[in-house]
Amino acid sequence: MITIRHTRAEGTLIEGSEKGDGVYDIVRHRGFRYFPSIGRIGITGSRDRAAQTWKINPAAEALREAGFEVTVTIDEDTRRSFAEAEAEKAERAEDRSGRYEERAGRAQGSSDKLRAEARRRMDSIPFGQPMMPDHHSYSRDRNFRDRTQRMYGKAISEGQRAAYLASRSEAAENTQRHRNNPAVTLRRIAKLEADLRRVHRRQAGQSAHGFPLELTPETVAELGRREEEIAEELTYWRTLVAQAEADGFKVWGKADFTKGDFVQCGSRWYEVLRVNAKTLTVPGGPENKPVVSAENRAYSWNDHLPYDRVTGHMSAEEARGNPAQRTAAPQTSD
Repeated sequence: MITIRHTRAEGTLIEGSEKGDGVYDIVRHRGFRYFPSIGRIGITGSRDRAAQTWKINPAAEALREAGFEVTVTIDEDTRRSFAEAEAEKAERAEDRSGRYEERAGRAQGSSDKLRAEARRRMDSIPFGQPMMPDHHSYSRDRNFRDRTQRMYGKAISEGQRAAYLASRSEAAENTQRHRNNPAVTLRRIAKLEADLRRVHRRQAGQSAHGFPLELTPETVAELGRREEEIAEELTYWRTLVAQAEADGFKVWGKADFTKGDFVQCGSRWYEVLRVNAKTLTVPGGPENKPVVSAENRAYSWNDHLPYDRVTGHMSAEEARGNPAQRTAAPQTSD
């Protein structure tokens, strides 16, 4: 008996399969993978998502054709909270970073040891001593030098491997840090709010472009689950931003700017040409100047700068009070 079971909490997993029974060979071409960490076959990335029936059903049918008795069980209501999912992601990122860091340390230690031994071997050869083909020790001397050179090569290889593993460790840390960055979170919140509006339109029987949609009981149930999930995610990320604000992070908005102000994005300052609901209109183009205004701009078009990309602000009075500020980057006043 083979059971393909899906829950939002655990994802899609196959139960009842044993190594060598042929199940994996059948389902691997239908979107399933083997997970060594849990010793199960399942669908990658299926946790916290709706069942991917376009993968599950063909796999079940193929197994039945091969003589297996297959049951498919889908439970969309058993799920974990978004906070639990995020905590697990953070824990896995930390574990992954630690593993790579440990492996990088071992590789660097091996590299240092090999390099030291190769240097010791080379120091045992008298300085400037040539190889003597006619001497009885020629073969031994040649083999000694060849082994020493191979040792140097392996030391270099281990050093490169250590650097690669260290970069993977840093990448794991940076991924989680980037995910929790307040500016990135603001963009994520905006996307989730757009997703929620689309769900509400579909619940009202309309597509994204206003065309009517047929709402089956299954569709209504899934839209309700999706609405609940998005609302939970929004609460989580808004709480994170609120905590960042309490710690000193500035959330910029329309009320913070007026036309003629200067706004910082990265290392460059731009004059605000217009204040919009979600963006600021600024002079466009790839400028090399530290300060780009309507007077010194080199390009005729404008760009739109989202508020979540703003890193500094200066009022028009502060910016124009000193003529030198037009050619040198002004200091942030906030």
